[in-house]
Amino acid sequence: MTPPPETDRPHQEPRRKLYGRRHGKALRPRQRELLDELLPQLQVPGVAPPGDQDRAPVEPRAIFPEARALWVEVGFGAGEHLVYQAQRNPDVGLIGCEPYVNGVAMALARIAEARPGNVRLHPGDARDLIELLPPASVERVFLLYPDPWPKARHHRRRFMHPDNLAMLARIMPPGAVLRLATDIADYVEHALAAVAASETFRLAPDGGADHARPWPDWPGTRYEAKAVRDRRRPHYLTFVRV
Repeated sequence: MTPPPETDRPHQEPRRKLYGRRHGKALRPRQRELLDELLPQLQVPGVAPPGDQDRAPVEPRAIFPEARALWVEVGFGAGEHLVYQAQRNPDVGLIGCEPYVNGVAMALARIAEARPGNVRLHPGDARDLIELLPPASVERVFLLYPDPWPKARHHRRRFMHPDNLAMLARIMPPGAVLRLATDIADYVEHALAAVAASETFRLAPDGGADHARPWPDWPGTRYEAKAVRDRRRPHYLTFVRV
């Protein structure tokens, strides 16, 4: 078996956890059925943590032979945006990553209903997938309402960190786009600082100074609706790989 790509992260260094709980309330029978039957059909093969014997490189062309581009969503929540983009862009292959089992189950229900043929899932840490993708293979990455880790001592767990941006920079060619949506003003400042420190991305100039304008193809999500109900203003930032 071909060895997986090398990374700059020392194998002996424990990886920081970037997400919270893996499980929520008890799953309904239909959700368990989707996890047992549909998820194996859609799960990207070979994606596993470093050191796992089943870990193998991910070849996008083997998964989406007809796709003109590959997009990745980091933390797809309940799958609203992922399925919407798949239906809107049938010529693009989309891989969604989500460690929260209940969210995966909800996304599977949407996929079962909409039946897009261009979606695959990784039900785990997005970094495990990112490390296995070929260089310059991803045209667009979505990071939508990521865990804010509000406590200052946990800020290094935020996905918008120079280490993670370096991982993205490897798989994204110049001109590729990273979209970030968040309702946490402090996360906006944190993301801008992380991008400035990474030197591999720049802020696109078309988002407006207050980052309040959603993208033209933005369908909205349950997290955005909750933020608005709680009177937190959504922010939409677009970064470009340089």
